[in-house]
Amino acid sequence: MALYEYEHTETSTAPAAAIWPLWADTARWPEWDTAVRSVVLDGAFAVGSGGTMTMDGLPPIPFTLTEVTDGRSFTDETRLPDALLRFEHVLTDVDGGTAITYRVTIDGPDELGPQVTEDTSDAMRALARLAEASGGAGGDAPGPRVTASSRA
Repeated sequence: MALYEYEHTETSTAPAAAIWPLWADTARWPEWDTAVRSVVLDGAFAVGSGGTMTMDGLPPIPFTLTEVTDGRSFTDETRLPDALLRFEHVLTDVDGGTAITYRVTIDGPDELGPQVTEDTSDAMRALARLAEASGGAGGDAPGPRVTASSRA
């Protein structure tokens, strides 16, 4: 087992107020993450609520919201028999828009981290574009910032 860490930031011209609803309405996640087939949240988008995410070729994956700061950030965790996956999602105001940052920490099998994060940047770009198309667009925004590491 290894500790895998990944971080990616996309900058969008959309304000945080246009991005947040796309996160908080989990039924909309498949609109911007093509690997996700459905997400069911049992309760409000609040700390302690749990749900399941169904992805291509996998059984439903359970998750729990462990941190929610309305309009700004949330963290969800998935506990599997051989791994703990933690996903942090943060919105930060920047000149001309919003920085959307995902941080993923996985304590599990070595190969799991790259598998889980391989399409993260594509999903984040799609999230940013969807928010911009929904009325939150400004001018050109800086490009993405990515860091990934694996520690044994």
